[in-house]
Amino acid sequence: MQGQAQQQAYDRGITIFSPDGRLYQVEYAREAVKRGTASIGIRTNGGVVLAVDKRIPSPLLEDSSVEKIHKADDHIGIASAGHVADARQLIDFARRQAQVNQLRYGEPIGVETLTKDVTDHIQQYTQVGGARPFGVALIVGGIENGEPRLFETDPSGTPYEWKALAVGADRSELQSYLEENYDEEADLDGGIALALDALASVNEGSLLPNEVGLATVDVETEQFEQFDYDRIEEHLVENDLLAEEDEDADE
Repeated sequence: MQGQAQQQAYDRGITIFSPDGRLYQVEYAREAVKRGTASIGIRTNGGVVLAVDKRIPSPLLEDSSVEKIHKADDHIGIASAGHVADARQLIDFARRQAQVNQLRYGEPIGVETLTKDVTDHIQQYTQVGGARPFGVALIVGGIENGEPRLFETDPSGTPYEWKALAVGADRSELQSYLEENYDEEADLDGGIALALDALASVNEGSLLPNEVGLATVDVETEQFEQFDYDRIEEHLVENDLLAEEDEDADE
């Protein structure tokens, strides 16, 4: 009983390390990320691709209200996995940082700088009593000095740079798929195809346009662009990944 009580004390105290050097609340936040639907980021020669699994839980839900891809600045996009409300708070913070940088220095913020600003903010919530960590992971992708950059933020406040990554549900399977199929010479269309193929690999081999989110940041234009339903459907058809609509409700 004494050992169990000691364990609970470390569970409840975000600012207290356990004897084996762990912050349990941060680990629980990582578990919250795993409960969110998957998001994928891919860096290509032509730019950055962000793709998300939206998985609409009810036909009565407006699919446009499920927001997992966000514009942080003209040249930076963010995809999330985990608690949506936590993601919105961090994305609002990222947008403010981007605008402050533009006003203060007269130039767009760097992708790495923005990511580290966000992770510094996340890390503060692992040291302050009375607050909990953010239960969300972000994929931050954009163009910096003409080069595509792709980063992940972790609930501990650690930034990682990737060529391709997945966060959220089915991360291990998606990451294995990306490792096996990633091509460093791929262009933007190749990155889109890989992202959709990866999502389809954990969704019975096919996808519906309204259950997928897709966005890119092109190297040439350095502009974030979020795809609409029709463009997503075009890419699904092109890659032979379009699922057939369930017609049971019409019969």
